[in-house]
Amino acid sequence: MAEIIPFEPDPVNTGVEKKMMKKQILPAVAAALCAGTAVTAYAQSNEKADTIGVSLRQVDVLANRATIKTPVAFTNVTKRELDSYNDGRDIPILLEQTPSVITTSDAGAGMGYTSIRVRGTDGSRINITANGIPINNSESHNVYWVNMPDLASSLRDVQIQRGAGTSTNGAGAFGASINMVTDAPSLTPYGEVSGSYGMYNTHRETLRVGTGLLGGHWSLDARLSQMGSDGYIDRATSDLWSYFGQLAYRNRGTLLRLIAFGGKEKTYMAWDYASKEDMAEFGRRYNPCGEYTDADGNRAYYRNQYDNYIQHHFQLHLSQRLSDRWNLHAALHYTKDNGYYDQYKTRRTLVEYGLTPFVNADGETVEKSDLVRLKYNVNQFGGGMATFNYLHGPWDITIGGAANYFHGNHYGEVAWVRNYMGPIDPLQRYYDNDGDKFDSNIYARANYDINNHLAVFADLQYRHIHYTIDGCSDNFDWNTGNMALLDIDRRWDFFNPKVGVNYVLGNHRAFASWSVAHKEPVRDNFTDGDPNHRPEAERLFDYELGYNFSHRLFTIGVNLYYMDYKNQLVVTGQLSDTGNPLSVNTPHSYRMGIEFQGALRPCSWFDWSINATLSRNRIKDFTEYIYEDEWTNPISFDRGDTPIAFSPGFILHNAFNFKYRGFDAQIASRYTGKQYMNNAKTEECTLDSYFVTDLHLGYTFRKVFGLKQIHVGVSVYNIFSEKYFNNGYCGAGYYMDGTEKVIYRYAGYAAQAPAHVMANASISF
Repeated sequence: MAEIIPFEPDPVNTGVEKKMMKKQILPAVAAALCAGTAVTAYAQSNEKADTIGVSLRQVDVLANRATIKTPVAFTNVTKRELDSYNDGRDIPILLEQTPSVITTSDAGAGMGYTSIRVRGTDGSRINITANGIPINNSESHNVYWVNMPDLASSLRDVQIQRGAGTSTNGAGAFGASINMVTDAPSLTPYGEVSGSYGMYNTHRETLRVGTGLLGGHWSLDARLSQMGSDGYIDRATSDLWSYFGQLAYRNRGTLLRLIAFGGKEKTYMAWDYASKEDMAEFGRRYNPCGEYTDADGNRAYYRNQYDNYIQHHFQLHLSQRLSDRWNLHAALHYTKDNGYYDQYKTRRTLVEYGLTPFVNADGETVEKSDLVRLKYNVNQFGGGMATFNYLHGPWDITIGGAANYFHGNHYGEVAWVRNYMGPIDPLQRYYDNDGDKFDSNIYARANYDINNHLAVFADLQYRHIHYTIDGCSDNFDWNTGNMALLDIDRRWDFFNPKVGVNYVLGNHRAFASWSVAHKEPVRDNFTDGDPNHRPEAERLFDYELGYNFSHRLFTIGVNLYYMDYKNQLVVTGQLSDTGNPLSVNTPHSYRMGIEFQGALRPCSWFDWSINATLSRNRIKDFTEYIYEDEWTNPISFDRGDTPIAFSPGFILHNAFNFKYRGFDAQIASRYTGKQYMNNAKTEECTLDSYFVTDLHLGYTFRKVFGLKQIHVGVSVYNIFSEKYFNNGYCGAGYYMDGTEKVIYRYAGYAAQAPAHVMANASISF
């Protein structure tokens, strides 16, 4: 989907000037809407204001949103676009046609564990919010979309800001921000039943209902979803439940909303991926997770190799119109989640799990054995935020702040050991630690209209973080003969200024901006990273320059960016034993590129949208460290100027859209260039380029059998059965051959499904 931004009228214009500007902007707005692209945040705020009757400029929408006058690169994805092809795939998959975006899927078919990258940066570096509330886990900075299945069915729209973006709550944005807004309270009663089913036993069943306005003040909206899939990858099954509920009270100038959403997931692990050698022997669907050798010497799989998790989000929002010029939005939030991995591990060293080597029936001392471990994570996250918005004449000012506290308990238990002889406590706990994090920020942002065409922008944010980890790690310290102790106590204070200028003349828009962003290390950087290279905070200077032109027949846009990093934490290509990517600081690195967007609508029933990113992503003077085993005896290599891992130099998205009466169709393609899976430019550790095309067909019957509408559709994904991998890992080590150090590398790949079909239907009443 191309980023086409229709221009909003200046709110201070009146009379003849306002009429003249309407003549200029309406063709551009029409072209953008017909192209199936996003409307502006300003138009969205009008839509919501009409719905809730509070204020024309809703603070809860605009507080962390970019508008046509904000000098940043952004794309809005409307509810119509989200609903068009929402058959149960995760939100990252629904956003994959937006500029500079690539997605991954562990199970290979878009359901289960998925992730998103923007401009080459991974999900832990993308700030995710829902109604302005942080969604990223405070410690890992990741968003595990599998914990919130089918949230797309309860979203009103999504805005993706590329680069540093505007000041927001939660972890710093180092590649992008994704700002989700849930459905507005409905004034009219409604109901909807929808479902989908396709290959690999992939399915979704959803029920949505709303009471409409009750007693002139109250309304209730609710959704319940059940989803599941066998996955393309062997045993990569998922069993998912989710819910959304919203109780709203409104009065003149006031809107109070209590929102709850969450999910429960049980997903068989597929994140170990398979080597190309294993795929050649066992097939592309081979999954090494849970594999072991049974007592008869046969290959077997642990049936309980599942990730089990429950997550609940609670939000209380107050939107209050204070005067014609001032609006207030305040919110309280609380997130509660817990779960565990159930993992079969082969030939594990017993002392690393608090167990004593034993003598078996043959009189042999057993120091390594197969075992089953349970790794638990219990989290609580809560806080509050407040935002004031002032709008008068040429000024649009937002002042806000937030304070959040997170507590996470991490512990592991040994559930079973093969043939163990000796005392063992049931579910023996072998590590236990707590992470606590306090995160607060204040910011002030202002847009000032110098005249009807030129506006300047400034955004100043101060952020304070205090993070501690106490207890024993799940890593064994061979120097002490015990689990490694964790005693992390770090504080950071960041100042993040942003300035820019925006120019609008007729159908032309141009902007330039300079932003500063900082980001603290994540938990894995402390617990699983190289102990010889402790993580440091990162800093980003982001330079953006953009231009857009809108016409009733076509729109075009171009954005240039240069992202200059100091101490950027880049992924090494290796994974922790729970599947999370490991990272290391690099002193100097950068991402620079050019993003193109365009759309053409030559007739009423057809439009074409396209976007492409050409980029260069480099680490200056990269030093690679290779270890003999578990961070021991490192050797180093100066690799010079190298590409950043998982950062393709070229990304292309293309879509042909057809609409005629109730019929709609789309042919959507995406091309992703070659990616290295480590930072050493190792050819044997690459993801080859791939080109994938999807076909969507649908028909909507309106007002039949007394119903509002019935929609039926079918999608064929990867219609040309491209055999590709969209994720993986790369590790390295060495061994001694006499006095010579011999380096070896190993890699795993996330194979994606060939051509597969999903059918969907929905009934609205």
